[in-house]
Amino acid sequence: MTNAHKDALFVLVKSLSKSEKRQFKLYVGRLGVNTDAKFLALFNLLDKLKTYDERVILESGIVKKTQLSNLKAHLYKQILVSLRLNPVNQNIRVQIREQLDFATILYQKGLYKQSLKILDKVKSIAIDNEEKNIAYEIVELEKIIETQYITRSIPDRADELVRQAKKLSEQNVLTSKLSNLSLQLYGMMLKVGYVRNDEDLGRVRLYFAEHLPKYKIEDLGFRERLWLYKAHLWYSFLIQDFLSCYKYSSKWVDLFYENKKMIYLNPVFFLKGNHYLLESLFFVKYSSQFRETLEKMEAIVGEKEFSKNDNISSLAFLYIYSNKLNLHFLEGTFDKGLYLVKIIEYGITKHRDRIDQHHIMIFYYKIACLYFGVGDNKTCIKYLKKIIDNKNLKMREDLMCFARVLSLVAHYEAGMDYHLEIQLKSTYKFLLKMNDLQAVQKEMIKFLRKLGDIYPHELKAEFQSLYDELKKYEDHPYEKRAFLYLDILSWLESHLQNKPVGQIIRDKALKNIR
Repeated sequence: MTNAHKDALFVLVKSLSKSEKRQFKLYVGRLGVNTDAKFLALFNLLDKLKTYDERVILESGIVKKTQLSNLKAHLYKQILVSLRLNPVNQNIRVQIREQLDFATILYQKGLYKQSLKILDKVKSIAIDNEEKNIAYEIVELEKIIETQYITRSIPDRADELVRQAKKLSEQNVLTSKLSNLSLQLYGMMLKVGYVRNDEDLGRVRLYFAEHLPKYKIEDLGFRERLWLYKAHLWYSFLIQDFLSCYKYSSKWVDLFYENKKMIYLNPVFFLKGNHYLLESLFFVKYSSQFRETLEKMEAIVGEKEFSKNDNISSLAFLYIYSNKLNLHFLEGTFDKGLYLVKIIEYGITKHRDRIDQHHIMIFYYKIACLYFGVGDNKTCIKYLKKIIDNKNLKMREDLMCFARVLSLVAHYEAGMDYHLEIQLKSTYKFLLKMNDLQAVQKEMIKFLRKLGDIYPHELKAEFQSLYDELKKYEDHPYEKRAFLYLDILSWLESHLQNKPVGQIIRDKALKNIR
């Protein structure tokens, strides 16, 4: 029996909306002979199944085992053709590609003039919409046709096409180099996280300098600037220069607002740019602009013109609600953020097939922090356990690390001393195995390990001692990332001042308002 998540056809059928299923059946039934087609019968059966079961398909008598693979492949193709015809999917990129296909058919029939007319028109549309890869394909086809059908009315037609091809080729090569650099830096971020020492910093700086192509900013179009800002952004994240992250994510988002039609043509990049801008604002604690940026992004997403397909809906949910949680962390309004938990859990269930495990675990970590902030330590532990028990997380081990450290603190706060000892041993083993024991984590574990031997009247002095020790790392270039995941200093201050941790963070937020 094949797992539902591994059977591509079953996943595709289950991803279809009611209107898409209705359109598929209309598409199949456009010719009467198809109404009893085997692939339609298979579609109807898969639509009814809750999990993929090959045995049920074979027992239905629709198809024999030897024919099943071919029938599934045929059904898969027919669904994609139907989706391509759906008006929802008819964006400018698909329309350009369709016109190029039409021109190719006309060329193959020897109707050169008609083909060239379509190509000339669609080339302008492609260039205007920054679709330069397709524009280059169009120019190349124009060159082929011109070798067989010379348009006498434009004597310098050959020179014009050569100039266009050269310019588009140069732009595409630059974009490719910048996108390659951006992708490699993103890969480094996933594999090793932020730089941890001078050696890491030197290696990342050298890599960036060697792979950043030469360019003149005034010669760059929308697409080249977008990849340039992305490359700089990932470089800034890697070296933990969060002001620089803010600078380049702002440039990224401003690029879209300056070219508003690109928001609707490239909604994924628009959403991602806003998410990274919000993340940068969170790191530099710029709460007023954070709120303004989030509200502006929500307003655009809510516009009628903004794409509403499944992928966009999942990303919008992910970025909007992740940052709504961050806003409550910034302002210390943990209690006001609790209403988000049910919305987020519903959203995770709804979008689970399109959101990876890593992002789901980040949601759980942030929800745990929310409950920690309101003093509900047992619920905090419940959500952290979802992360700690997850054996499928391959990336971002730092998330696992800080989930375990926060779990230790929450066990202490909840008075679960017996569990604390077990947690200490488990966390210490995990961190040693990771070989990622930072100074902040070492100090935290050292403090928690000796808690059992501290007399009550000595506790405040010990909290003060730990606070003084950790405060030294708050602005340390390589240690400060610990405080991005867990505001341990505010927790210590809450014990020293006998105030709720939320109140401490709110007081800090009021001082930092700008």
